[in-house]
Amino acid sequence: MTERPPTRIQVQYPAPAVDAGRYPAKRCVGDTVAVSADVFRDGHDLIRAVIRYRAPGPHAEQETEMHRIDAHLGGVRWAGAFAVDRIGRWDYTIEAWTDVFGTWRDELERKVAAGQHDLAGELSEGVVLLRAAAGTAATETDRALIERTLAILTDESTPEAMRHDIALGPELFAVVERTQERLGSVTLPEPIAVEVDRSRARFGSWYELFPRSWGGLQGVEREIPRLAELGFDVLYLPPIHPIGHTNRKGRDNTLIAGPGDPGSPWAIGDGTGGHDAINADLGTEDDLRSLTRTAREHGIDIALDFAIQCSADHPWLHEHPEWFHRRPDGTLKYAENPPKRYQDIYNVNWEGEDWRGLWDALLQVILKWIGCGVKAFRVDNPHTKPFAFWQWLIARVHEHDREVIFFAEAFTRRAVMRHLAKLGFSQSYTYFTWKNARWELTEYVSELAYSGEQEYFRPNFFANTPDILHEYLQHGGPAAFEARLVLAATLSPSYGIYSGYEHFENVPVAPGSEEYLHSEKYEIKQRALDGPLLPVVRRLNHIRRENAALQHLPNVTFLDTANDALIAYAKQTAGNAVITVVNLDPHQPQEGLTVVPASLGLPPSFAVRDLLDGERYQWRIGPNYVRLEPGVRQAHVARVEP
Repeated sequence: MTERPPTRIQVQYPAPAVDAGRYPAKRCVGDTVAVSADVFRDGHDLIRAVIRYRAPGPHAEQETEMHRIDAHLGGVRWAGAFAVDRIGRWDYTIEAWTDVFGTWRDELERKVAAGQHDLAGELSEGVVLLRAAAGTAATETDRALIERTLAILTDESTPEAMRHDIALGPELFAVVERTQERLGSVTLPEPIAVEVDRSRARFGSWYELFPRSWGGLQGVEREIPRLAELGFDVLYLPPIHPIGHTNRKGRDNTLIAGPGDPGSPWAIGDGTGGHDAINADLGTEDDLRSLTRTAREHGIDIALDFAIQCSADHPWLHEHPEWFHRRPDGTLKYAENPPKRYQDIYNVNWEGEDWRGLWDALLQVILKWIGCGVKAFRVDNPHTKPFAFWQWLIARVHEHDREVIFFAEAFTRRAVMRHLAKLGFSQSYTYFTWKNARWELTEYVSELAYSGEQEYFRPNFFANTPDILHEYLQHGGPAAFEARLVLAATLSPSYGIYSGYEHFENVPVAPGSEEYLHSEKYEIKQRALDGPLLPVVRRLNHIRRENAALQHLPNVTFLDTANDALIAYAKQTAGNAVITVVNLDPHQPQEGLTVVPASLGLPPSFAVRDLLDGERYQWRIGPNYVRLEPGVRQAHVARVEP
């Protein structure tokens, strides 16, 4: 066989491709994967390109056309798209080849248009190409059309003009384009993976509560219908395991616990069990199964905390002492993150000889709770555990149940947070809590939406946590809570609140601290879903479900307001546009001009309806007057009316 010369086509900079394809990009079921690449060759011959993609499982490869998206500029960027309709790992590649027939046809067309005659030589070249195409035609219909054309082109009695018209016919062009050999074909060196999750991995409203403050697991189950009515999609529970007695923390993190102090749920393990057991004060495994079943019936996922740490009473310290690191004098070192000290817990030793046994035991813990109906895990401090462990664990869990979501509690360096997302975490906490000024929010959200992180890093904007009470909430009063709630719910597809937020809990344990006074981490409270902010929460969750534009991140456009105390942004999807304006000043009324740019593609004048209170306004391209007053109206969440 004669060796063919090297291809003359280049395919460069494919997207989406995370770290040049080393890690998968992420999408959710129902998304469209927009693929692009630089595709070009030397010379002037035309080229064609397609996306070849494959769904997970035993499915045949499919392909879809790509087109140049900047042809009028003489550019080389090509684009196409394919839809993903099932969870799992998809892959795609790009194939490009020289369009021999298209090149011939283009040359003939230009010569005919220029009035040239005696094009018999050009037609003879076309005949050769058509004979080759007839031999590879996929259907009899295609072959018959090509052969009829050949008969006309080779019949010398056919007028030249007619032969030109037949050769340039669009139907013939379409047939040959799908039939001819892909000359000089080139593909990407390796297919690029796209990890497709269920939509809850990207979009959802989370609520966090401590079951012991709600009457245990049975008490939490009684609240499920109300949580569903409020529009929550995920109910997150801190650790529900037995709590150690040695060095148990007392109220406000004191080192000595009183007789009735329950201890921190993160001090996992006592004589009754460890990570695979349930605190008897909260209920039983049957109670957990009943809770997850009821939640599922109401469209809610139960998320459990996965904290890899042990109290001094955890069974593993006695059953597997090799899983813990001891000092030379034989003592264990409790966990610390200066200035924070955790005298009631010990970290495991990831470098021990039986590291594989430790990994397997942790996998079995996760699989046990999945067996009880748990579909999500909020992972405590994953950035302090080996990256290789998470990549392995998530892959093994997804082999068992691909629907499981892993949520990273990683308030750490950006590179580390990004890497955890690349390894498989479905979503992550962010720096949102500490971004309160207009410029901070604009800069940070733009980075999340447009820097490339949007291909794999999914943010969850929790407005508060049991560990984080920002000074903005401490000093801003109810208006601050409403402002941050609207921002979290409309900027990020996933957001959450920790119970107490709806009651405007804002007292720190000490000035300058972000810890709560009388923190629920160390004591039992009497909780109920009756906070004064809940009507706004319910309305926002309803708005989020009704408006697809709010269910995505890389569709945000920040708008000028002529006032730094006001932040405005638009989100758009096909047929849906929402403009949000928030007063960031919780103390004073603020007014400004929200400037709607023509680039949004809205009509010169259009109506908007504030989805928070139903008021209707007439807006236009250009500046629009807005006044927002704390206690009266903290924000507009305005849908553009059709």
